Amino acid sequence: MKILGIDPGTATTGWAIIEIKGDKLLPLAYGHISTEKVNSDDARILEVSDDLAKIIQKHKPQEAAIESLFFFKNQKTVIQVAQSRGAILLTLSQNNVKVFSYTPLQVKQALTGYGRAEKKQMQQMIKSVLHLKCIPKPDDVADALAIAVCHANSRAIISLKLKQ
Repeated sequence: MKILGIDPGTATTGWAIIEIKGDKLLPLAYGHISTEKVNSDDARILEVSDDLAKIIQKHKPQEAAIESLFFFKNQKTVIQVAQSRGAILLTLSQNNVKVFSYTPLQVKQALTGYGRAEKKQMQQMIKSVLHLKCIPKPDDVADALAIAVCHANSRAIISLKLKQ
């Protein structure tokens, strides 16, 4: 099972592909999609969608986990992230990838057992769980890995409940 984790954004969208093999989680690929501020919003959103479609075609994930919009102090930022998230959801749907959404609180809870964990704590946990040599940069990439791991853990719990 391949899972695509996505931390949506217009300027930077983090993405990660992990694979579940038995009881192990293997990081297969990760990175980020960056767009230029000088480009129009529609051009930036199209770039995110096109780049994501290429990632999907290359790695062929069966499921995707994406961070849901939870709370933003800056209204301008939330609108841009929401636009990007919408384009990402459309791209996933067009490529027949099943989508699951998680709040930042759920991701932190799944990785650390504490929903208010600090970003550094999350990054260290990702490094440890996936046996990485260093914490992925930028933060959006580490967040995408965390979202993918959260979904993998959630799948395991759901699977156990179904077997009972």
